[in-house]
Amino acid sequence: MESRTYTVGELARLAGVTVRALHHFEDTGLLQPERATNGYRLYGHDDVVRLQQILLLRSCGLTLADIRSALEKNAFDYRAALERHLATLRAQQQELDKLVETVEKTIASLEGRCTMTDKERFEGMKAAHISENEKRFGAEARATYGDAAVDAANARVASLTEEEWVDKEALEGAIIDALENAMAEGDPEGNAAQELCAMHARWLQLHWGEGTYSREAHAALAEAYVADPRFTAYYDERAGEGATRFLRDALKAWCSREHGVAENAVEAEGAVARPVRCTSRRRYPN
Repeated sequence: MESRTYTVGELARLAGVTVRALHHFEDTGLLQPERATNGYRLYGHDDVVRLQQILLLRSCGLTLADIRSALEKNAFDYRAALERHLATLRAQQQELDKLVETVEKTIASLEGRCTMTDKERFEGMKAAHISENEKRFGAEARATYGDAAVDAANARVASLTEEEWVDKEALEGAIIDALENAMAEGDPEGNAAQELCAMHARWLQLHWGEGTYSREAHAALAEAYVADPRFTAYYDERAGEGATRFLRDALKAWCSREHGVAENAVEAEGAVARPVRCTSRRRYPN
């Protein structure tokens, strides 16, 4: 174990952070360096270990407040958090490798050095999609649903055929149109809302795979849409203010209907072929 101490500048260079960041960590109570007789900060081995924990947990998506709360709890499983993060990084690395390979093949194809198949062209798009999802939601999803569930969802997307991929992309746009139309109708339990929910169920099945969908999981995801500002921004920016809450209310009602999911999710197979167009810009009231 190294026993040397570091000044604030030395530790900043060692960790690849700014001096200002170290000062901020101290101000928020995350770091508590000792002071030399001249008043300068001195960071020892425990401070270095603590800083590494802070930086790793930040890379997992935790806020500084959450990090402080976690590190102050004796029951916090730091190793489990890192293992989930490692799984996310490995998944990202795997998909990035696929994307690099696709870009290299595309350049070679443009230069006339090889011919790309249609399947190869779509492999890169799927890899980019998976990598972006892992980057944005991977750590949280693995903590909530487990590595096996997230890996299965990634494998499902990676296995999509070209036709299924095109359907998925079209369905995403159709869902926004249907959400606008249902909001114009104004009833989260109306006919337009029911069709919206059936389409959304089909979209989830394309991502999760057959046999993994349940109305309980769908309803729980709907609540997460409202709780997570990233999801709220996605739907509200595309369908208007209040869209996420309307979608949540519609899904909760639809998922609670007897036999609703099992029957309507199958009907949604044809939803892409008949997207709903918005007839009014009236928004769901806040």
